[in-house]
Amino acid sequence: MEIKTPLYDCHVQAEGKMVPFAGYLLPVQYKTGVIAEHMAVRKAAGLFDVSHMGEAILEGRDALDNVQKLVTNDCSVIVDGQVRYSPMCNEDGGVVDDLLIYRINREKFMVVINAANRHKDIEWMKNHLSGDVRLTDISDEIAMVALQGPLSRTILARLANEDELPSKYYTFRENVNVSGINCMVSKTGYTGEEGYELCLKNEDAPKLWNLLLEAGSKDGLIPCGLGARDTLRLEAAMPLYGHEMDDSISPLEAGLGFAVKMNKGDFIGKRGIIDRGEPKITRVGLKITGRGIARENCPVFYEDSLIGRTTSGTHSPYLGYPIAMALIDKDYAENGTELFVEVRGKKISAQIVPLPFYKR
Repeated sequence: MEIKTPLYDCHVQAEGKMVPFAGYLLPVQYKTGVIAEHMAVRKAAGLFDVSHMGEAILEGRDALDNVQKLVTNDCSVIVDGQVRYSPMCNEDGGVVDDLLIYRINREKFMVVINAANRHKDIEWMKNHLSGDVRLTDISDEIAMVALQGPLSRTILARLANEDELPSKYYTFRENVNVSGINCMVSKTGYTGEEGYELCLKNEDAPKLWNLLLEAGSKDGLIPCGLGARDTLRLEAAMPLYGHEMDDSISPLEAGLGFAVKMNKGDFIGKRGIIDRGEPKITRVGLKITGRGIARENCPVFYEDSLIGRTTSGTHSPYLGYPIAMALIDKDYAENGTELFVEVRGKKISAQIVPLPFYKR
């Protein structure tokens, strides 16, 4: 039985097309359609319900040491109010999940988890804690909405004191008063645009949702669903767990080397990454130049040699042509290389292009 987010009734009222996703009922799109929602985020602003994401608090004298052990990135160098992206690995160097780590203070961190991995991640972290630290799963207590797009700050500033909003990317502010609603506001997102994610109590979520839509109505703000969220993150080449990475793929193979600090202290998966040696596969971007759209798990060929598989693919609403990401043999990964992708038994031409496909 899928869980309804605190905003379920708002989605139904707005004629959202509800579908099961990661154990929740969420809108895949509204009557506006995926392309209109996608373009609203690129040109103005869109509002997403991301209450399905998991959140956990790590708290105690040894909280930082445990975060450092659990993730591949270096969280010892961030300060209070900063957010850091990081994979979390298993002993073999595969990715358990990719996370956002919010440093509230040296002894308190909030970790944001992919919805489908919530229970797996919580169990994994609990089983690998040591010393003076407590882990609390707060996922069921809070809602999260994402206001994304070039006009997001303008819209949010109509409801909150602009001086209280985070100004730098990957920073956050606690206890921001948004029209009388207490929110944690972070300058983060999954769309490739400027934007904010707001955490708040479940019971306040519908009021905030409606206030934001009303505040942004004259600017073109509209509610957006899972479909646009996926096309936006793909244009921005943002990896998705279960597609570009999983328990068998290392963060280096997934093109996430920037978030793996091998020179910090020991962390789970460090030895596994070392033992794997130099990555033999890598993540690339593909522009589909033939007729057809590549989705996930399509075979990729160089001439007649199978060299990998697509991990995600779609028609890019902003760019106007089909794109895909793929994990392929590193020897063939040079930009400009001509490849073929097999779609429903037919090989269509593609070219390796730099990532991200879209950058604001």
